[in-house]
Amino acid sequence: MTLFRQIYALLFGLFLLTIASVAYVQFSETQGFLSKQMESDLNNASNSLGLMLTPVLEAGDDAGAETLVNVIFEGGYYQQIKLTWLVGGKQQVWNNAVRVDNVPQWFIDLNLFKTIKKQTTITSGWLQLATLEITANPGFGYQELWRVISDIIILFSILFLIAIICARVGLSWILKPLNTLSVHAKKIAERQFGPDMPAPKTKELKELVNAFNSMSAQLKQVFNSLDEEVSALRKKNLVDQVSGLPNRQYMVSRVNGWLSEPSTGALYLVKMDWLEEVHSKYGFQVRDETIRILAEKLQHHQDEISSSVIARIAAYEFAFLVEDCEHDQLTKYLQSLIRTVNKEISKSGCKPNEQFYIGVAERLGQMTVSDMLAQADNALQQAIKDEKVFHWFENTQKQLFTREEWRSNLNNAIKTRNFQFRWQPIQLCARDEICQRELYCQLKIGETTLHAGQFMPYVELLSLGTMLDRCLIETINENRLFERNYERVAINLTYQSISDTDFHIWLKQFLRASKYADRICFEIPEASVYSDLESCENLCKVIRDSGAHFGIDHFGRQFGSMAYLQSLRPNYVKLDQSLAYIEDNQHNSELCRALVNVAKGLDIQVIVTGIQEAEQLTRFTDLRVDAYQGFIAPPVNIDL
Repeated sequence: MTLFRQIYALLFGLFLLTIASVAYVQFSETQGFLSKQMESDLNNASNSLGLMLTPVLEAGDDAGAETLVNVIFEGGYYQQIKLTWLVGGKQQVWNNAVRVDNVPQWFIDLNLFKTIKKQTTITSGWLQLATLEITANPGFGYQELWRVISDIIILFSILFLIAIICARVGLSWILKPLNTLSVHAKKIAERQFGPDMPAPKTKELKELVNAFNSMSAQLKQVFNSLDEEVSALRKKNLVDQVSGLPNRQYMVSRVNGWLSEPSTGALYLVKMDWLEEVHSKYGFQVRDETIRILAEKLQHHQDEISSSVIARIAAYEFAFLVEDCEHDQLTKYLQSLIRTVNKEISKSGCKPNEQFYIGVAERLGQMTVSDMLAQADNALQQAIKDEKVFHWFENTQKQLFTREEWRSNLNNAIKTRNFQFRWQPIQLCARDEICQRELYCQLKIGETTLHAGQFMPYVELLSLGTMLDRCLIETINENRLFERNYERVAINLTYQSISDTDFHIWLKQFLRASKYADRICFEIPEASVYSDLESCENLCKVIRDSGAHFGIDHFGRQFGSMAYLQSLRPNYVKLDQSLAYIEDNQHNSELCRALVNVAKGLDIQVIVTGIQEAEQLTRFTDLRVDAYQGFIAPPVNIDL
């Protein structure tokens, strides 16, 4: 029972006890008063009737005596009158049943009034003529007592209703700080640190609210400190101090993660020997400032063409990783890159298109990090040899389909639901159990079976993400995959679905109609959180309110604050695969540990991905991650 109800019940009981006591006292006094009034009335009636009967009885007029008694009997509240003549022993009795109008019989049957009798002897001088016995009728008492009780009940009922309403309103106002405190405490338990609560006027509650505000501020400071620690470690270990761009170590790990996922794009290696000329002319300070300005320009202009990762991997070498782009978009990116660099070359007093080389390696099919870096470096060396601005590595592998062929084939495959599924177990670190299974799909186009790495880039490019996600979820549900295991099934959502309001509405209806909503997990890439936080918040609210679960994929990939974890409150986060490829040293272990501590500090489950071997897993187990995923436990085909 809540504190409000306990206090409310106590006040209710005390007020009820008070009313009952007052009602009892009023009832007792009224009953006593009416009893005395009836006794007094009976004495008066007995004396009056005795005086009137004396001359009649002296004359021996029996008929006159009866007439006088009838007059008195019919005009008053008397239950019985008994007249006994002492001469001759004659006796006459008048009776009247106890009947009272507007008073319930059960009340009369309570016998609240004792029988009141008065017996007198009628005399003439020393001669006794008769005896007169009168019994009072309690009807008057019952009638008056019932009226008084009815008035008391009505009055006290009105007072009672007014009192409980006032008590409820008053208690609500008095205990409002406690209610606010309860809500605030729940938010703190969920690691949501909002603004401080206003201090109430009540001294005791004021001290309690101040204590909670202090505790909330300290926990918020702890989280902010962890967030700042992550930023500091990233800047220290993965960021080039001169340009402010990611360094070689980060780029290699990012390429590794990129190649392990379904995607397209290209890697550009750029050598800028003109920066050495700037150094020789103006000194290292001007050179470093030129590099910093160049980095800012590259980030600004290149992101307008396509999102990319730009890193400084050597003194005069830069790497550009462009993901999820087809060949035409990659060509535009290259042209923009050449224009941007040439502008800075001109500003530095050097000649454009000289001492500036680009090697481009486009991702086609399955490639390793070594293959990708080797192709990009070969292209760069060829550009230097030919003294050309750029060289595009020639890959003999051809695209499966043109863009329009992809559109037609994907639309047809989605409509006919030519899906094949695999799922990969995610193992708990503490015990040998599976906590969830991540679902992967393959599409069959004609006689060719395509994995996600081949078709997903074109799904995003052709804006078919929402259609694919809806069809995929419906197919999974129709084939009862949610019922096959007790573990939850994780489904990756596309960028388009995350920002599509219509998809949110459809998903809400689907989850509410599903019996297995609690077995479904939806994974949202961290890039979507940074690019469209509002849509992610709306989608996460739909998922949470429907009883399903969600997590953040590629956690730690983006360079930014982790404050979004407080507003989204995911059930779990998956560390980005690039973290699994970062070289094992003390500084990088500190970065991973800090990322884990940020999530664990908010009571969020942490899953490490990209685990290929036991030695790699041991390193992350020491960081207190909750579960792991990778080809150490490979995906398994699902029979539909």
